[in-house]
Amino acid sequence: MLVLTDHSNHSSENSLYTLVQAMRLHPSCEQVDVASRGDKLNGFFFNRLVPKNIFVTKVAEDFAFSTNGDAFKKNLRRSSVQEYDVIWLRMPPPLSSDFLEFLIQACPNQLIINNPARIYETGSKAFLLTFKDSCPPMSICTTIAAIKDFKSQFPIVLKPFRNYGGKGIIRIDGNTVWDGGIQKTFKEFAQQYKEKSIPYLGVKFLKNVGQGDKRIIVVDGQIMGASLRLPAKGSWICNVSQGGSSNLSQVTVEEIEIVNQINPVLSDMGIVMYGIDTLVDDNGKRVLSEINTTSIGGLPQIAQMEGKPLVEKATNLMWDYINLKIKEKNAVTN
Repeated sequence: MLVLTDHSNHSSENSLYTLVQAMRLHPSCEQVDVASRGDKLNGFFFNRLVPKNIFVTKVAEDFAFSTNGDAFKKNLRRSSVQEYDVIWLRMPPPLSSDFLEFLIQACPNQLIINNPARIYETGSKAFLLTFKDSCPPMSICTTIAAIKDFKSQFPIVLKPFRNYGGKGIIRIDGNTVWDGGIQKTFKEFAQQYKEKSIPYLGVKFLKNVGQGDKRIIVVDGQIMGASLRLPAKGSWICNVSQGGSSNLSQVTVEEIEIVNQINPVLSDMGIVMYGIDTLVDDNGKRVLSEINTTSIGGLPQIAQMEGKPLVEKATNLMWDYINLKIKEKNAVTN
């Protein structure tokens, strides 16, 4: 297995290190190598999209996080993506369509998790409209007229299609707009919007957002666990990267129903590991607010809080999936 990542902004909380250690210890695994975009030697592969060479390091027992990225400097060797059976994408979003298309072309015989073509499709906020019945009221807003129409119904939040981590979110209530920490009039916002004119997914602002944004991690259709992210004092944005806190949580019946609805679609798309986020709507019901299919984190932390071997369970499910797909591929080839 080759794991593609970027260690440049890793912290001790990053899930990569725990996950790859569990993957390499599985009986199905002969070896796990890791290649980082943060290594300058890999600029040709990750940035210039030249497939010939990639510099990798083997995941050994001492592969672990350090502030200077020592794990990615040990025993570096030149390799090729063609040498691997499986490529596992553990890179931070967003991933460009150019890179994902390059990866598809460079790895025609490899199983790539998650499916690169579908990562780009599901990475857009607009993909949520596929499951509109499980979401709060939402609408694609690509013009000021569309934003005006949507905000006339109730307070709204505008989410850029391909931002993540709470970045770029705008809240509108009547003629008042909150753009990050800046409050302005809708007229001022409209003037600025005409200059940049980016597409947004408009979503009804939920008055119960303070009850927390729950992240639920799913592997091959099975729910691994959940954490509840609460906003920082004075904020309504629940992302930990924006100052929120993370706490152990349980999955509700409504959330199980949401997973059961979306999993067949994602499974058919080659999405094996993903996360969904839910919020409490104005009626007190958990509804779908986000789908994340790139480099899902948080599982080791949930496992530690629950005191359960969830990483090992996820690893078993991943390798079962990998073995099945390789067996199916070999059957077709033969």
